[in-house]
Amino acid sequence: MSRKQGRGAEKSAAPAAPVLPKTAPALAVVLSKPDYWAEGCRHLVKKDRVMKRLIPQFGDACLESRGDAFVTLARSIVGQQISVKAAQAVWDRFAQLPEQVAPEHVLKLRVDDMRAAGLSARKVEYLVDLALKFSNGALHTDEWQGMDDEAIIAELVAIRGIGRWTAEMFLMFHLLRPNVLPLDDAGLIKGISECYFSGDPVSRSDAREVAEAWAPYRSVATWYIWRSLEPLPVAY
Repeated sequence: MSRKQGRGAEKSAAPAAPVLPKTAPALAVVLSKPDYWAEGCRHLVKKDRVMKRLIPQFGDACLESRGDAFVTLARSIVGQQISVKAAQAVWDRFAQLPEQVAPEHVLKLRVDDMRAAGLSARKVEYLVDLALKFSNGALHTDEWQGMDDEAIIAELVAIRGIGRWTAEMFLMFHLLRPNVLPLDDAGLIKGISECYFSGDPVSRSDAREVAEAWAPYRSVATWYIWRSLEPLPVAY
């Protein structure tokens, strides 16, 4: 697979879909699912002809959260601007370094060991900055559930290495927000082009217009558009 991942500093092309490396095999992960999914699907089937065709194809599969904010953001940084296969390998090596992939443990790692795992010098800096912000209370993690989407995005993009695309993926895949429309995502734009415009080029304005019928469940529709390109669902 040759797709690139992440937005990095938001200057490179977005990935075709949010596919990130899995956690190390030793880590047990309990995935949580959105309680609005069935209602969202009913809304989309009623409002949108493409969704009416797509949604039945994927059974009970849906958006899932791994429930760990730090790991979700760390994985997004590790996977930026490299192929899915490379990101998998780097994450697996990196996840073996600390006792646990948690801020306090990441801060104890040696830079040379992190670099040896395959991380660039910049990604090491980004991960350390992320761990510091989680450790020193700079982020309002306990308040995120009650904050609106744009307020969370504003807080996250202040972290080095995290741009709007990564913040929107966090809203979808960690906080399970129902109405996120990641217009910087190349997969979403490509899927809208293929599903609604017979493959013709699609502008952000075109995509936004299509997505008007999806509200207030644009995250659900986006997930199904991704599935139209990559049938296997992936969780952060």
